[in-house]
Amino acid sequence: MEASSCSKAEPFVLQVLGDSMIPEFQNGVVIVIDPEGVVRDGAYVVALHNEEYTFRQYRIYEGRHFLAPLNELYETVEIPGPQVIRGVVVQQAGKRRKDRRFY
Repeated sequence: MEASSCSKAEPFVLQVLGDSMIPEFQNGVVIVIDPEGVVRDGAYVVALHNEEYTFRQYRIYEGRHFLAPLNELYETVEIPGPQVIRGVVVQQAGKRRKDRRFY
């Protein structure tokens, strides 16, 4: 594997695979991830969970941290905290997230 010339803080793109985040994010849509985005309750994030990267909504409830799918057919999982978050979704296929401050 070659070393990348991108900074760890540079935004990157991913393609959504599957239906766990419908109706907001359809299968195949491209999303832009900011590794230094603000992680807060309700943010859409990419996290490292069980040695896999996953795309979910970050939720905080009674001091506990969760990764929640939008599709109720999938399970919400508890995580140790925001340290597992690798980036925040700031844009998707031509739409800008309302909470994005730098675009």
